[in-house]
Amino acid sequence: MSTLTPPSDLRHRDSGADRRMWWGLAVLTLPVLLVSMDFSVLYLAIPAITDALTPTASEQLWILDIYGFLIAGLLITMGNVGDRVGRRRILLAGATLFGVASVIAAFAPNAAILIAARALMGVGGATLMPSSLSLIANMFPNARDRAKAIGVWTAAFAGGSAIGPVIGGVLLHHFWWGSVFLINVPVLAVLFIAGPRLVPEYRAPDAARFDVVGVVLSMMGILPLVYAVKTMASDGLTVGVAGIGVFGVVLLALFLAHQCRATAPLLDLALFRNPQFSAAVSVALVGMMALGGMSYLTGVYLQSVRGFDVLSAALAGLPMAVAVAVFSIGASRVVAAMGLRSAFVGSVLLAAVGNLGLLALTMSSPLWVYLVFTSIAGIGYGIQFSVVSDVVVGSVPVERSGAASGISETSFELGTAMGLALLGSLATLVFRENSQGWTFEDTLGDTLHRAGEMGSGGDELVSAARVAFVDGMHAASLAAVIALGILAVVLTFVMRKRPADGVRHEDTTRA
Repeated sequence: MSTLTPPSDLRHRDSGADRRMWWGLAVLTLPVLLVSMDFSVLYLAIPAITDALTPTASEQLWILDIYGFLIAGLLITMGNVGDRVGRRRILLAGATLFGVASVIAAFAPNAAILIAARALMGVGGATLMPSSLSLIANMFPNARDRAKAIGVWTAAFAGGSAIGPVIGGVLLHHFWWGSVFLINVPVLAVLFIAGPRLVPEYRAPDAARFDVVGVVLSMMGILPLVYAVKTMASDGLTVGVAGIGVFGVVLLALFLAHQCRATAPLLDLALFRNPQFSAAVSVALVGMMALGGMSYLTGVYLQSVRGFDVLSAALAGLPMAVAVAVFSIGASRVVAAMGLRSAFVGSVLLAAVGNLGLLALTMSSPLWVYLVFTSIAGIGYGIQFSVVSDVVVGSVPVERSGAASGISETSFELGTAMGLALLGSLATLVFRENSQGWTFEDTLGDTLHRAGEMGSGGDELVSAARVAFVDGMHAASLAAVIALGILAVVLTFVMRKRPADGVRHEDTTRA
């Protein structure tokens, strides 16, 4: 039985959402903010965790990565589960798991317990993202209201990722490392109190059998592939890692073949016949690849090349975060003024210009160069990611929006992993090739550490390593510009028509 919003709550839907729905949206941004913040909050906390728990190098990698692995592997599955058992129900269940796991992580006595807690946080996080986005489709069927709401949702996600290191730095300055996890608890308490009052329940009326085989194949395909991509980014390509990646690709191929035959598939391949849906997923993939590579490389540049401390480097990233947040919320106005295709293409080109500006960064360039061009890129990313979510959610019937949002968010996660792997690997390759006769370590940080042990004799090594890293960053930035430029050309030809209501093709007023 479908548990749709009662008619009394629909009284303003034809002319726009009422105040209660906007308060409900504010509640839905809370878990999204936490999920994205917990991706980046450990960037500052990991040294303190290393001192307290003494993890091995492998354990440290898993502390950082297991959270993202499980989110990427479970997004599609949890989107479908929410469609079937109830989106608000799965949202609150996921929040419960996320909160409990956060407390366990905060007081973990050893690395193994912390890894397990981070894994549970990943499972919980995978339920929070698609359920919150798909509930927006149910709460805001009016195209204009929905676009604004998704802009707010996107801004919360981008903002959480940006402020994670800043919040982490402030907490670590005053408290122990576990405080970066405990901050989740009061925020989730607000969700538990306000969620049942302000967020309507919805589940799809479709009672078709759940695709258990599809769940297994998708996880066995996505998890090894994401692991291989991330490992290549940090350790380079090896036979074992390549084998894991190939295994993931094969399982994903089997998953797609199974989806073609399944009566109630997890992944509706027919969605990709819609050129706007396919274009949106491509933008999510390529856009996050460029953003992930930019964030990683410029973070190293600010700290290891220019000498900023970690908190100062995080603060330097705030202008871009503000740009992303502001233009995520304003993306609907940009689309209304320019049209969907022009907004998409223009936002991708802005991101390309921002990445192109990184070529102006040198060993001594003023900080404003970094701030200006990353902010330009932030404007582009804010528009495109908001429009991606709107197009994806609006391209499907409301009862399938959870599954569709799982596809887009999986593309975001895979895009980030690809950015770290492909662009990070390219930067590392150039870094090593431009060694000027010196023998570099695997990373700039390790090379600088070895130079420090050499005393005054390591000054030339420091200078050569920093120049080589900037060369690698330039090469990666140029590659991102080329990828974004190609994407802009493809979008120009693919997205020739805009649906009458902005995005959704069918009547979304459901009672």
